[in-house]
Amino acid sequence: MYRYDTYDQAMVDARVEEFRDQVRRRLEGHITEDQFKPLRLMNGLYLQLHAYMLRVAVPYGTLSSAQMRMLGDIADKYDRGYGHFTTRQNIQYNWIKLEDAPDILADLAKVEMHAIQTSGNCIRNTTSDQYAGAAADEVVDPRPYAELIRQWSTFHPEFSFLPRKFKMAVIASDTDRAAMKLHDIGIQIVRNEAGELGAAFYVGGGMGRTPMIAPCINPFVPLDQMITYSEAALRVYNRHGRRDNKYKARIKILVHELGKDEYTRQVEAEFQHLLGQNIEPPLAELERIKAQFADPPFEKIGTVPTFEIDRSDPDFALWVDNNCLAHKQSGYIAATISLKPIGGIPGDASGEQIRLMADLARDYSFDECRVTHAQNIVLPHVRKDQLYALWQQLDAAGLGTPNLDLVGDIIACPGLDYCSLANARSIPVAQKIGQRLAAKQQEIGELKLKISGCINACGHHHAGHIGILGVDKKGTENYQLLLGGCEGADTSLGQITGPGFDEDGIVDAVEKATQFYLAQRGEGERFLDTYRRVGMPAFKEAIYG
Repeated sequence: MYRYDTYDQAMVDARVEEFRDQVRRRLEGHITEDQFKPLRLMNGLYLQLHAYMLRVAVPYGTLSSAQMRMLGDIADKYDRGYGHFTTRQNIQYNWIKLEDAPDILADLAKVEMHAIQTSGNCIRNTTSDQYAGAAADEVVDPRPYAELIRQWSTFHPEFSFLPRKFKMAVIASDTDRAAMKLHDIGIQIVRNEAGELGAAFYVGGGMGRTPMIAPCINPFVPLDQMITYSEAALRVYNRHGRRDNKYKARIKILVHELGKDEYTRQVEAEFQHLLGQNIEPPLAELERIKAQFADPPFEKIGTVPTFEIDRSDPDFALWVDNNCLAHKQSGYIAATISLKPIGGIPGDASGEQIRLMADLARDYSFDECRVTHAQNIVLPHVRKDQLYALWQQLDAAGLGTPNLDLVGDIIACPGLDYCSLANARSIPVAQKIGQRLAAKQQEIGELKLKISGCINACGHHHAGHIGILGVDKKGTENYQLLLGGCEGADTSLGQITGPGFDEDGIVDAVEKATQFYLAQRGEGERFLDTYRRVGMPAFKEAIYG
C-alpha cells in the first residue's frame, strides 16, 4: 500500500497546524461561523443535528493495521465508542467536539491519514474496487492509478472551488464493484486489441435529486495520458458548470444539457491543448507508486483452486459461501467482514471491533484491510488454511454475519438520527427490515437493498435492487419504494413503485416484494433478474393490490 514520503507528511502536518489555528480563532470569537464554515468543510468537519461530524479520508479504501487501530482509538477517545464506515470508503465520527478536532487530525497524521477534501466543492476521496490486487478478473491493480489521481487532485489550485462536489472512481475489471458509472468521472482500466493498457472514461453519472448514468465519452485513453484527460474533463466542467443553482451544479447536468457529443468535443479540444503542457506526472513517479502496491509475499501452499478447508462447522461453511471471494493467488481468499449484524446499524463498528479488525489484518492479511462502498471491511489476502481461525474470532466479536450481498447487507445513510439534511430516519428502517427478513435471506439470495434519508442519496437508493427514499410529507416521515436499480456493469436506476409508506408500511412493502419474487423467480434468477423479466406492473400489483 502507499506510504507517505516527506512531502506528503509535511503537507498533512502543516494542514493540521493551520486548522488548529483556525479552530482557536473560532473558539475565541475572532472569526464567525460563516467565515469558519468553508475552512472546516475543507478539513472534513460538518456541523450536524447534535454535534460536529468528522469524515476521515481513506483513499481507495485501503488501510494498514496501524491506521485501522488509530481509527478505533479515535472512536473511543473522541467519540462515543464507535465509527461509521461510509459509501465513499471513508469513516466518519458523529459526536465530535470542535476543540478536539485538531487533536484528532494530529493523531491521524501520525499514521499517514487526514480529512482533507472529504467535504466542500472539490475532488473528494477517490474510490476503487475493494478487491483490487486480489481479484482474478482485473487487468491490473487499479490502486496505483487511483493514488496518482489523489496526488494530482489534492490541493489542485484550479479545482479547489468547483461548482459542486466531485467524485471519481477507478476500476480495472468488467465486474464493477465500485458503482463506477454513478460517479462524476468513472475510469475503467482496459486493454485494447494490441494488449495495451488504457482508460475508458465515463463522465456525468451521479445520484441525488437527478440521478444519471455516466455515458462513455472515450473508450480508450492511453494510461500515460489519463491525468491530462482528467484535467481536460474537469476544466470544461469548471468553465461551464452552474454556480447560480446548486441543484443544477453537478457535472451530470452539464453533460446532459450540452449533450454527450458536445461535451466530448470540448473535452477533446481541451485535451489537445493540454498535451503540450506537461500536465502528466513523470513516468518515474508512477513507477514509484506502483512499487508500493506490489503483491505481498504469497506462500505456495497448494495448487487446487477450490477451498481446502474443513466444512464440518455449518455456520463457518455458510460464511465461506457468502462472504469469501476467490483470489488470484492459489491458496488464498478475500474475506469480507460484514458490519451488518441482524438488527444492527449498517456500517457502524465499535472501537473494540475496529481494533480487532486491525489485529486480524496484521495477523491474517499481510497487514492490510479495505473499506467497501457497501459499508463493510475486506481482508484481501487470507490463507485458506487460516480462514477458520479468522472466522472464529470474527464470530465471537459479532462480526461473522454471513450476509454479503443478501437482503440483510443493507446500505443506509445516518439519516435523521444524525444528519441535518435528512427528512427521515434510515437506521430504524434498516434494522426492522433486517430483522423481518433474517430467516429468509439465504432463500431470497442476492438482493441489494439501499436506504437514503433524503434526496441527496448518500445511501445510494437509486442503485438498489430495492431502494428506499425517506421524504417529508406534511411534517411526517414517508418512505418511497424503488425497484430495479443496479450499480454494476449493467447499471440501472430504480423506479418508484407508487405512493409512499410510513415506517412499518415500508417494511411490509419490502416483504411483499420479496415474497412475490420468490413466487415468480425462474431457475437461477436473482431478484433483479426476475424484476427485469416480470416488470414493474406485476410487482406493483403484488405490493399495493
